[in-house]
Amino acid sequence: MSIGIVIVAAGRGERAGAPEEGPKQYRPIGGRPVIAHTLEKFVTWPQAARVVTVIHRDDEALLRSALQSLADSSGIEIAIGGATRQQSVLSGLRHLCDTGITHVMIHDAVRPFFDQDLLDRVAAALAAGAPAVLPAMPVTDTLKRADAEALVTETVPRAGLYAAQTPQSFRFADILAAHEKAAAEGKSDFTDDAAIAEWSGLPVTVVAGSADNVKLTIKRDIAMADEKLSAGLLPDVRTGNGYDVHQLEPGDGVTLCGVFIPHDQKLKGHSDADVALHALTDALLATCGAGDIGDHFPPSDPQWKGAPSRIFIEHAAKIVREHGGTIMNADVSLIAEAPKVGPHREAMRGKLSEFLGIDIERCSVKATTNETIGFVGRREGIAAIATATVVYRGGRP
Repeated sequence: MSIGIVIVAAGRGERAGAPEEGPKQYRPIGGRPVIAHTLEKFVTWPQAARVVTVIHRDDEALLRSALQSLADSSGIEIAIGGATRQQSVLSGLRHLCDTGITHVMIHDAVRPFFDQDLLDRVAAALAAGAPAVLPAMPVTDTLKRADAEALVTETVPRAGLYAAQTPQSFRFADILAAHEKAAAEGKSDFTDDAAIAEWSGLPVTVVAGSADNVKLTIKRDIAMADEKLSAGLLPDVRTGNGYDVHQLEPGDGVTLCGVFIPHDQKLKGHSDADVALHALTDALLATCGAGDIGDHFPPSDPQWKGAPSRIFIEHAAKIVREHGGTIMNADVSLIAEAPKVGPHREAMRGKLSEFLGIDIERCSVKATTNETIGFVGRREGIAAIATATVVYRGGRP
């Protein structure tokens, strides 16, 4: 028996709301996309011969990103789905043609909480000769039928009733033929693959499903799944530090934290020499191991000559967010004999808030002198020390 896996992941997830967050199969739960949790259980299952994921044609980049969280995703194949689930499943089945697959499991990408014991039960039923196997749970709720006016017309006996789950599994040739026949006859109203098997005359065997094997349908389902997977994890809080110094020379003023302060000196540097933003840029990059300011904006590159340092700090903030980070706090300490920072502190905090996209209460600017000691004390330069605190999605055990 050679078992192929078809993961159905081409839907748009309209019932999950918040379309700006993308299809629900790519939304994060426990720090990883839903589909990553699902795929990981199949690719690590010893009986899976091939795994094909059927996606929307616009979602390949989303899938590639999701696969980065798997230890090994090299064996995962991709097929492009259709306008309906039924069309997408047929696309996945056709992808497995001529591969030597004898049986197939068809699973919803948004059911990430199954376990390999369930897969073993389904596989055992296939090995025993069942042409179609349906994991399902007995219905325990009392069922009512209502009319068009929402009035109850009867209580439906629940004996022998089951709630269907996936993976629904079949002899490959049988379910492919059933899907091809349904497509040829224009029948597109089947709600699952077991229904197509029933229509084509295949006997469907029920095996015990799993109470945890729920389908994530609405936004609240995804939120609850995230809470479930995040329970017991330590928050991923990271702190980065940065230090910078620039030489002073005769001039008309200095720019610190994006604020120009008139002064009889200026800071020497390739850009606008904003020592505070340079230090904070390094602090932010440190929280996700993204190097330092010189890696991203080398002083040897003429395009950065005289550039405003807000470009650097906003770039660092963007990198942090792309890595799943939320900036919680930014703290800058300036070390200078002059000019006075105090009168400009609130303007500086406002600039940090603007550049980083966080509340001003999370932005701190402090200043001290060097008590006339050293290069700072001799007014030869200004130094800055910065600290950034960032919380990243997910957690650690």
